[in-house]
Amino acid sequence: MSEISRNGASGSGQPGRIGIGLELDAVHLKILEVLRENGRISVSSLAERVGISRANAYTRFEALRADGAIKRFTAEIDHVRTGLGITALIFVTVRQQMWKQFRAELARMPEVEYCAITTGQHDAMIQVRMSDVAEVHAMVTDRLANIPAVKATETVFILDEVLRRPYVLPSDRDKARPVRRAAQEAPGDVPLGKMRFVGAAEGRAALRKDG
Repeated sequence: MSEISRNGASGSGQPGRIGIGLELDAVHLKILEVLRENGRISVSSLAERVGISRANAYTRFEALRADGAIKRFTAEIDHVRTGLGITALIFVTVRQQMWKQFRAELARMPEVEYCAITTGQHDAMIQVRMSDVAEVHAMVTDRLANIPAVKATETVFILDEVLRRPYVLPSDRDKARPVRRAAQEAPGDVPLGKMRFVGAAEGRAALRKDG
C-alpha cells in the first residue's frame, strides 16, 4: 500500500502513517475532505474535485478503505424526524472492580448512541436519544441505576446541537490558522510588545514644547 501512495503522492502536506503502513499525504486528506461533504460522490467527480486522474483517485480511495482509514459508510439521519427529539448526556460513576459488568450491561442497551470512558469527576459519558424526557428518566432510574456496577449518575439534557461534523482532519487546522500581516508602522510608533526608551534630555525638550 505504501508503494501505491508514494508513486501517486503530490502536494506538500505533512505525511503520516496510518493503519498497516499507508503513507497519508495531502492528496489523501483532500479525498477525505471531499468524502466528508458527499460520501456517495462518483470516482470521476472525486478525481475532478481533488485534481488527480480517475485511476489515481480510485487507487487511493481503495487504499484508504483497505488500510482502515475509511472504516465504513453510513447515513446521517434527522433524529427529530425519526421521533427521537430528546438528547441527553448521562455521566456515570462506575464501581472500579465492576467495569466488565458495566460494559456488558451497556452493550444490551440499544438506545445508547455513544459511550466514552472519561477523566475527571465521573468515569464514563453516555449519550442517548429518546422521544421525551420521561423516557430518559425511566432509562436512568429504572435501568441504568439498577446496574450493580453503577455507583452514581448525573444527567444533562442537550438544548441545541450547535455543531456536529462527521469527522475532523489534520488539514482542518491549517485552514483555521489566521493569516498574519505585517502592520504598517507610522514614524515614531512603537510596535506591540516592544519598548522605546526616551533619554532625559529628549523628555525634557518634549515637556517644554508641550508647555
